[in-house]
Amino acid sequence: MLKEFKEFAFKGNVIDLAVGVIIGGAFGKIVTSLVGDLLMPAIGLLLGRVSFTDLKYVITPASGDIAEVAIRYGAFLQSIVDFLIIAVSVFIFVKLFTIKKKKVEAVPAAPSDEAVLLEEIRDLLKSKQS
Repeated sequence: MLKEFKEFAFKGNVIDLAVGVIIGGAFGKIVTSLVGDLLMPAIGLLLGRVSFTDLKYVITPASGDIAEVAIRYGAFLQSIVDFLIIAVSVFIFVKLFTIKKKKVEAVPAAPSDEAVLLEEIRDLLKSKQS
């Protein structure tokens, strides 16, 4: 089992995965900033100077030392927009990757020198039999 783990860990799969996780985390932060700092304020301005982070339904108002209990649906809406942008971006990336991969697979590989020689030998043997 340890041998299999070493093969897996040092093949490059783990490093590729780690790079993907790091880039994904950074991309998530960029999208969160894009949505929270650019898109939602612009949409809020268009909807009549509404701040989505302040949108909430107060169940129990604050009293004394007790904080209010509220459903913060504005923050939830921002998270949905974050998710949609990330999901569309990943979809486009995967789509482009599969298109590129299909193009690479579509190009037939040239036969090796050995295969060409074997074909010539086969053709010569066939011609001698005829």
